[in-house]
Amino acid sequence: MGKTIKGRRLPNTDFIEELAKFWDSHDLTDFEDDLEETAEPVFVLTEGTSLSIELQPGDAQQLSGIARSKGVNESTVIQQWVVEKLQESSAPDARPENALQPAAQEPRRG
Repeated sequence: MGKTIKGRRLPNTDFIEELAKFWDSHDLTDFEDDLEETAEPVFVLTEGTSLSIELQPGDAQQLSGIARSKGVNESTVIQQWVVEKLQESSAPDARPENALQPAAQEPRRG
């Protein structure tokens, strides 16, 4: 006779990190009756450009804490912030005095 699992439910999320965490601690065969076959891809990789940034250790720790509190990874938080700033910068009423200034170059010695 098959075993009955009470209280276990499939996660209702689209976050890959959450799903991966769930399936790391659960067995797929326990949920066979809840699964359905689909012909369409569920997760589609998007093409984009990757950038690398350097953060001070304290800033990186703060970013990790923010990401953890939102249940996402650090790159998702940064991506959201960049998109928000880009939208603000392209708004018709964007004020130039709030624009980022280029870093001052230090004089070369030599």
